[in-house]
Amino acid sequence: MRLRSILAASALALCACAQQATPPADSSAAVVSPDVVLDPANSARLQQIGADILFWPQEKREANFRAMEKVFPGHIVKAGTRVRPLPAGTPLPIDAAKVDAFMAAQKVAGLIVLQDGKVRLERYGLGFKPGERWTSFSVAKSFTSTLVGAAIRDGAIASVDDPVTRYLPELTGSGYDGVTVAQLLTMTSGVKWNEDYTDANSDVARMYSVPVPAGMDPTVAYMRTLPRDTPPGEKWVYKTGETNLIGVLVGRATGKPLATYLSEKVWKPAGMETDAFWMTDPSGKEVSGCCLSVSLRDYARMGQFALEGAPGTVPANWIAEATRPHADFARAGYGYGYQWWTYPEGRYGAQGIFGQSILVDPKARVVIAMVGAWPKATDQALSAARAAFQAEVLRAAGR
Repeated sequence: MRLRSILAASALALCACAQQATPPADSSAAVVSPDVVLDPANSARLQQIGADILFWPQEKREANFRAMEKVFPGHIVKAGTRVRPLPAGTPLPIDAAKVDAFMAAQKVAGLIVLQDGKVRLERYGLGFKPGERWTSFSVAKSFTSTLVGAAIRDGAIASVDDPVTRYLPELTGSGYDGVTVAQLLTMTSGVKWNEDYTDANSDVARMYSVPVPAGMDPTVAYMRTLPRDTPPGEKWVYKTGETNLIGVLVGRATGKPLATYLSEKVWKPAGMETDAFWMTDPSGKEVSGCCLSVSLRDYARMGQFALEGAPGTVPANWIAEATRPHADFARAGYGYGYQWWTYPEGRYGAQGIFGQSILVDPKARVVIAMVGAWPKATDQALSAARAAFQAEVLRAAGR
């Protein structure tokens, strides 16, 4: 019970794992405007009923992944008046029975394939419908990365080579001395971090459970307590806490809530058709490492926006730089960029637990977006089966 309660206290904030269940009896709508700071007592209550996602039965996952805004507070990312059309393309020459079998085995709620910006395959399951939102988990990291590029283009951030302490001076004297914005983006800061959700003493479990000095952001307050493990740039370690730190940095540099900035720099320029929902942390700020709820077609539009270089939003070379491997893994061809995963043959993508993904193949001009409710948060067999299906889709698309 202690571990479950610790996870509940931290998961809303980090969300490489955590979201929520059935709305409490007194919760009618938890959406707040970007200028509202949440009541700490209410935030704590919401956290305590959260994080059990690791223990949910399957039917609860399927019901609640599309209903986060009914439980948690958050901000709305407004769509614009111009919607990018996704015209129908020639249907993919792929066996419909194989698609059905894959979706059933993977508990896929939505699958869409674009090629040259046209829809070649679009399917829904688990009662999910077009226009509804589904949670992203860590797919949101790639959206946050794009906001860094936007802030650079706007002049709010001078360069990814800047020290993090230029924008977050509270980190001076901590393990983040000498760490650059780029090293945050690539998770190579060298700061020690434990993201083990089964360890009650891990950073991911303890974050937001420690006292926060008056007036200090809770993410910054915790991250500045972490020790240095290796010199910056030498070692890659997955740290959702650092993506949350990136969000604080962008908000500080631009002077805008992330939901507002995402609306201005991505939702409207990319022609998203549905408002998104971004969950907030105990201080009322967006949890930038996860927690965006987005429609299936808008996930695909994000992949298409990246494929086209996010014109007008980021510097001309930003997407190419963000989606190349800055950290290489032992497995040939796989690596990590600026909050994007990189794959063989020049492909890249965003991934979240329980089966959320966007895959982009620039050579084939293909985007494959999926949302779902895997029976496990992560699983090697499920990941391998998804990769095999994506490869079959790409072959069908002429890759």
